[in-house]
Amino acid sequence: MFKLESTVKGIDQLDKEFLLKAEAHLNNLTKPVGSLGQLEELAKRIAGIKRTLKPVLKNKVIFTCAADHGVTEEGVSAYPREVTAQMVLNFLKGGAAVNVLANCVGARVIVVDMGVAEKLKVKNLKARVFKDKKINFGTKNMAQGPAMEREEAVKSIEAGIEVFEEEFKRGIDIAGTGDMGIGNTTASTAVTAALIGGKIEELTGRGTGIDDQGLIKKIEVIKKALAVNKPDTNDPIDVLSKVGGFELGGLTGIILAAACRKVPVVLDGFISGASALLAFNIEPKVRDYLIASHHSVERGHQAILSHLKLRPLLNLDMRLGEGTGAALAFHLAEASVRIMREMATFKSAGVSEKADL
Repeated sequence: MFKLESTVKGIDQLDKEFLLKAEAHLNNLTKPVGSLGQLEELAKRIAGIKRTLKPVLKNKVIFTCAADHGVTEEGVSAYPREVTAQMVLNFLKGGAAVNVLANCVGARVIVVDMGVAEKLKVKNLKARVFKDKKINFGTKNMAQGPAMEREEAVKSIEAGIEVFEEEFKRGIDIAGTGDMGIGNTTASTAVTAALIGGKIEELTGRGTGIDDQGLIKKIEVIKKALAVNKPDTNDPIDVLSKVGGFELGGLTGIILAAACRKVPVVLDGFISGASALLAFNIEPKVRDYLIASHHSVERGHQAILSHLKLRPLLNLDMRLGEGTGAALAFHLAEASVRIMREMATFKSAGVSEKADL
């Protein structure tokens, strides 16, 4: 708990005066004020986090946290539980979508076993690619009782903090979050409902692609889990322990640690959003460090984005997870900071400024 508390204490709000300075710099570049829209807002946010008008994003890292969920016993997913472990090995072989997209932007992918339900046979792989932070072999069935012990919830968050700190020593200029876990949209929906409310029917999506009957069943299971566990809406760790997942805890820790280290965090979709919601409820100042990569088609994601007042950069009808949205948004983040660094000012380019009419 000390690691969590000390990390939270290290999170500061962004300097408003510096943000104004960054905005003034952008307004002085050879373009009409605000004409690059969200790219300018993104550049200002990154400059504010890093406290420099010439931010560099050399070291890009995506953290893909994986874990299994006992609630899959209720038949809430179109895929069997063993897919989680199989996909982790696929990540490590470089064969998944997140690997391809990360390679496009020069990002490294760190795969973290937070609670996969089997012992992974990881051989001949560099330690910096795979992190074994397994809290347990999957959560318990939250429809029958708490998904995990409170101590495990804290441990999962602190494991995420550890993962970030280990990689931070190698260099991180911008971080992305990703996930893998059959059943984790069920847990994320329950977490979202517990923390911000709303009708379960309006928050629940199809996850891996369940049919209409599967969706009805999933909604019933989430309602049951919330009724059985009665998570304390004022205590995010209680919510995580009652209806969350180990990968959500790990991502929560990564987000908190990034904010503490003044590193911008590019969120992927729904599961990353639910983790950001947990981090925000632990320390609201974390919001200043969050960048929403895209708008997931998962229903609950819009509720999270609205609650956190985050405007996504992309809307590509994606719902894969893994960190794919974060990888795509890294391109835009890189473009935005290069505008800050490389674009000429009116004065340096000898271009006339806007006339006063």
